[in-house]
Amino acid sequence: MTALMATSLSLLMIGTAFLSGIFGMAGGLILIGVLLVIFPLPTAMVLHAITQMASNGWRALLWWRYIEWKSTAFYVAGCLVAVGLWSITLYVPDKSVALLLLGLSPFIIRAIPESILPRTFGPLQVAVTGLFSMMLMLLSGVTGPLLDTMFLRSPLDRRRIIATKASCQVFGHGFKLLYFGALIAEVGQVEPWFLAVAIASSIIGASLGKLLLEKLTDKQFRVWSNRLITTIATYYVGYGLVLLARIA
Repeated sequence: MTALMATSLSLLMIGTAFLSGIFGMAGGLILIGVLLVIFPLPTAMVLHAITQMASNGWRALLWWRYIEWKSTAFYVAGCLVAVGLWSITLYVPDKSVALLLLGLSPFIIRAIPESILPRTFGPLQVAVTGLFSMMLMLLSGVTGPLLDTMFLRSPLDRRRIIATKASCQVFGHGFKLLYFGALIAEVGQVEPWFLAVAIASSIIGASLGKLLLEKLTDKQFRVWSNRLITTIATYYVGYGLVLLARIA
């Protein structure tokens, strides 16, 4: 880890945490894409888990009054089931597979009719979301557009979406850290001094994002969030196809 790389990654983490601080999403998607290019997959997953736990944890603290704790509990229950199932095989995916799954998930959710997937966020729906989100996180590093799309379909306002999603993500990334940092055969490792830099960068970015979120309306929040999801998901589908075709 050179000084130039550490500085560049720190600025990237501030920027992505700032973006997530506004929309509760997108920042982690961008960060994992860069980390997967620079580091081996297990190391990228460990570093991403720690930064996202810091970013989401700080965001949850800033908005703690708006957290839907019941939803968080059912989400965590779904995550635990997924980790248990994944621990049986300890599967570590190829980068191309991870990126394709990451990009395709929001389009799949949008294609499901409301008669099958209604715009509610009841206990069962939250638990199933936690199950599939955790599976996707262990495959690609993030729940990404899947969890984001599910929250945007809910009747929650922007503050409750940001707060509740942040609390859910703290646990989700914690389980990911356990999986890639302890359970698999070739665990990811990151230099301790850079972990401190990553955590500080994530907290700074999340704090700055809160200031801008306060100025958005719920309508603006949902419109721009959906646009971000579509743009980033499309990019990852294309990138995954390029890697799969061995063009790059």
